[in-house]
This record gives sequence, structure tokens and C-alpha cells, in this order.
Amino acid sequence: MSADYTADEMMTVAAARQLRDGTACFVGIGLPSTAANLARASHAPNLVLIYESGCLGAKPDRLPLSIGDGVLADTADAVVSVPEVFNYWLQPGRIDVGFLGAAQLDRYGNLNTTVIGGDYDDPGVRLPGAGGAPEIAASCGEVVVIVRQNPRTFVERVDFVTSFGYGSGPGERRRLGLPGAGPRVVITDLGVLEPDPVTCELTLTRLHPGVTVEQVRAATGWDLAVAERLTTGEPPTRRELTVLRALEATKRAAG
Repeated sequence: MSADYTADEMMTVAAARQLRDGTACFVGIGLPSTAANLARASHAPNLVLIYESGCLGAKPDRLPLSIGDGVLADTADAVVSVPEVFNYWLQPGRIDVGFLGAAQLDRYGNLNTTVIGGDYDDPGVRLPGAGGAPEIAASCGEVVVIVRQNPRTFVERVDFVTSFGYGSGPGERRRLGLPGAGPRVVITDLGVLEPDPVTCELTLTRLHPGVTVEQVRAATGWDLAVAERLTTGEPPTRRELTVLRALEATKRAAG
């Protein structure tokens, strides 16, 4: 990776570029929130940020530390109850994009943020849990996933399906009656993966500058499919980096 920017910065910029101006985005905290706020501060000023705490149209001037950060309510167009966010806005399909992270992800885009190892009652690691992620994955028009890529995270099969991607392949979402399209793109610190239109299996479609296919395959816990027309993405612009670093500085100052 170039000395001008880090792998995390490339990943965050690539994720932000996925968000279109004027769309409504349900934002998870952490990397998804950073990318969404970068998009709003750069190319998508009319992006509508919706947080699980009930903040609609939040316009924070710094990165929030949690979904309950007061800066979200202070800058929101409206603050509603959590049940209203899910029952009125999310489940009827009024939110265009869900932006999620994960502790584990498998070849069909299923996400795990619940337990790793062992079983549910006696796991090796108990994670923070689902929150609103299952509903976001089920009902948003589409889902963008942002996650660092390594063999512990990119596994053949997740230990627990917290948020449904494509299950075990084509037709699973329709069979379960899930209205959203599912994961449209997975952004990592190495490249971009998209579901194959026939098999629904995540396929490497774009590399970040300076990254090789061999590096991505080595960071994946399954035999990763690679698109025939593999491309390389554009590096971050100076403006994107300036805005991103300014946002990150606000989070450090607030913390």
C-alpha cells in the first residue's frame, strides 16, 4: 500500500464511494459510520443518515462514538422511537442502503456478530450481538458490508448467522420472504467483492491499488472466485483523505 494512505483509509474511501447522493442509509457504528459520514462530507451532501437509536437525517459534525451519541440527536431532522425506526421506516422498505460490519462473513455473504467457536450457549467468544443488523440485512433495499479481510473473518461458513446474506445460494432469500436484495458489495482493506448473479457466491471484482489476487486469496478462508474482468480501483484523492483524516481527528478528540 502506498505510503500516502493506509489500507484502512483505502477501504473507507472505497466504501464511501458506494453511497449515492440523496439516498437513505441505515448506518452501523464503527467503520460503516465513518464511511457514511465521509460520503456525506464529500460527494453526497444529501445522503440521509439513519441510526438505530431513532435519529433520522443526522448530520454530525464529528464521528459519533456510539448510536446513542448526543451529536446524532442534536443534528437530526427528527428523533423517533426505536420501534418506529424499524416498523415504519425499515421493514416497509423505505431505506435504500444498509451499511454493516461483521466479525465473520462467509462465501454467501452471511454475517456473524454473535458467537465464535463452540455453540451458542458455550461459545469460544461471545460477541456484542445482533442489534438491528438482522432487520437491516433483511429489509434494506441493498446492503453494503465493510470489513477487514483475513482468514479468521472470511470463513467457509459462519459459526452463527446473525444477518442473512444469501444463505446457501440462489433462491434462499425469496424462500424466506426477505424483501431486500441482500449484500450488493463487500468492501475490504484489500479489494471489492460482489455476489455472482447466478450462484450468489462472493467474487473478487476489484483490487485496491498495490494489492495482488494472491494476497486476497491468502486472506480468504475459502477458494475465492475471481472475476474474469478484474479491475483495480482508483486510490483516494487528496480531498477524500483530507476530509477523512479530519473526521477521524474529531473522534479522537471526543474520545
